[in-house]
Parts: sequence; C-alpha cells; structure tokens
Amino acid sequence: MKSLIGFLLTVFLFTSCDTAKKQEQTSIIGTWDLISATSTEKDSTFSTFNPKIKMIKIINPTHFAFFSHDLNQGKDSTTAAYSAGGGAYTLVDSNYTEHLEYFNSREWENHKFDFTVKISNDTLTQKGVEKLEKPGIERFIVEKYKRLKN
Repeated sequence: MKSLIGFLLTVFLFTSCDTAKKQEQTSIIGTWDLISATSTEKDSTFSTFNPKIKMIKIINPTHFAFFSHDLNQGKDSTTAAYSAGGGAYTLVDSNYTEHLEYFNSREWENHKFDFTVKISNDTLTQKGVEKLEKPGIERFIVEKYKRLKN
C-alpha cells in the first residue's frame, strides 16, 4: 500500500512539473528579446529591426516595459540610441492591448495600441496597428521576440 501511495505521489509530482513548465512556455509573462521587426505603411513593408540596437520587453502580470539602446554604449554620437516606455496592458485570449503611460517620445503617451499575440515555443509574435492621429502615424507592425532564460 505504501509503495502504491509513493508511486501515485511521484506520478502526481512529475505531472505537476510538466504542467507548470507548459504554462510557463505559453505565458506572456517574462523577459523578451526583439529578434525581428517589420512595419507596413501604405503599400510599403520594410524591416525596422536594427542588429546594432538591443531591445527587450518585460511583461509582468499587470504591466509591460520596453528598453532599447545601441550596442556601442552611446560612444558614437551618430548612432547613439536609447528609448524606454511602459504601462499597463490587458490580455484576453490573443488580444493584447498596451496602454502606453510612459515613453521618451512624449506624444505617444496616453494612447492604447491593440495587437494580437501568439506564443510558439520560446517566440512571441506581436502584430497590430500603431496609430497616432496628430503626427499622422498609422502603420501595421510585426515584432518577434525570443524569451530570455534566467
């Protein structure tokens, strides 16, 4: 009887670990490294990914933040770059809405952006429209991120 209980407990523990690992793999919560980005404006699609700039997105249960900077530590004034932003988000099924509260380009603040997200293995794909009426920005973006491991 004790061996049966021990066996069932062992099976339960392994099953629980496997379920937790699967939930972690499909969860949007984590730290993500941008690996590709495209933008479509009017009839033109082009890459906005710059391999000389590192960008990460951090998503916790209620908020997101993103940070990017050039890989030359700002030493070359012609290529120096830094941006950061964040805010609250909502996620319902694959519908992900960012409520941008903070950004170094202040005209983007206090806007919401609707996206669809898909997680496949360790890749997060985010698609949607960035639209700001005042500066006349309207573009469809596709960003792909790779999950960073601890």
